[in-house]
Amino acid sequence: TAVGFGMDPDLQIDIITELDLVNTTLGVTQVSGLHNGSKAFLFQDTEREIHAAPHVSEKLIQLFRNKSEFTFLATLQQKASTSGVILSIRELEHSYFELESSGLRDEIRYHYRFNGKTRTEVFPYRLADGQWHKIAVSLSASHLLLHVDCNRIYERVIDPPETNLTPESNLWLGQRNRKHGFFKGVIQDVKVIFIPNGYITQCPNLNRTCPTCSDFLSLVQGIMDLQELLAKMTAKLNYAETRLSQLEDCHCEKTCQVNGLIYRDKDSWVEDDHCRNCTCKSGVVECRRMSCPPLQCPPDALPVHVESQCCKVCKAKCIYGGKVLAEGQRVLTKSCRECRNGVLVKVTETCPLLNCSEKDHVLPENQCCSVCRGHNFCAEGHRCGENSECKNWNTKATCECKNGYLSVQGDSAYCE
Repeated sequence: TAVGFGMDPDLQIDIITELDLVNTTLGVTQVSGLHNGSKAFLFQDTEREIHAAPHVSEKLIQLFRNKSEFTFLATLQQKASTSGVILSIRELEHSYFELESSGLRDEIRYHYRFNGKTRTEVFPYRLADGQWHKIAVSLSASHLLLHVDCNRIYERVIDPPETNLTPESNLWLGQRNRKHGFFKGVIQDVKVIFIPNGYITQCPNLNRTCPTCSDFLSLVQGIMDLQELLAKMTAKLNYAETRLSQLEDCHCEKTCQVNGLIYRDKDSWVEDDHCRNCTCKSGVVECRRMSCPPLQCPPDALPVHVESQCCKVCKAKCIYGGKVLAEGQRVLTKSCRECRNGVLVKVTETCPLLNCSEKDHVLPENQCCSVCRGHNFCAEGHRCGENSECKNWNTKATCECKNGYLSVQGDSAYCE
């Protein structure tokens, strides 16, 4: 029932499963365990090397990193009066975690490291008696708990163990290394889990009424952080109150910042790019489209755009062969001619070479030089208002009102 007791798989490592022990593994034989819910193996021969592959060691290193709480669990039946290491996590000669059972002295020994030095805790207990036992060693910061068969045997305050394992660290099961600490007996359900009071996964009937040592240290650190934050906030509040007292007699005016320029409240300006009159009102910019008066041109003139002016102006038109041309428009006769102040003026212009076949040449409206089919007329600076957009056609570009807008006075260059 202890298997999968509401446990997040990302917070535990099943040693026997990760080591991929099978009946053909040298030095171990699969046998019946205390229960049939998981594999059990008999460790008997001294010619064995049961240790983790590099990817398993890396997983273990990541799980241990910066952890202050973890529990080692195992179910075992140790041959009477024998001594051996149940599990060892070590780097060369240094043990980060090692649990040893001595049947010669009837002791359980826990080896670990603190500030780069080896520490050992010894618990008088007869584990090597040929009987099945459940053992759980729980660490919470500097607080150690030893449970055997769901009974709390020892509880101690120790030096907090190092948990940031080096990349060279490796895990050995049933031995210390290739030559020493060989365990003799059956081992089952070997796990390391990283939750407070992890022994509960092995003994669900044990209650948990008090916070762990790590819980308490986290609470103390949280209080200290809050005190520091309170001190900083108090200092900022005192500074703010001082500033407010200095500003009580001042008149605050909200300004507007536009394109790097600062305008005072109620200042007005003209945005030539969008032909808008703008005003700063309490820090908010309000703009309205510049209103152009209705343009009534005489019969010999047409309304046209003039550079640097927002509203169209009347310019004299030209007539050639029954075709009416506005200011700046061109017609191709024997030569290229342009309408200027009501007169067709000859224009000397060399047309660029086109990178398309002759069948794809297109003569734009009111121009003298052909372009390739699909030419981008809008890219030539065709002027449209902020609420209209330029659209390419086969021989020209036009302005069209955006969705939700209507043209003003029938001119789609200006839309509202």
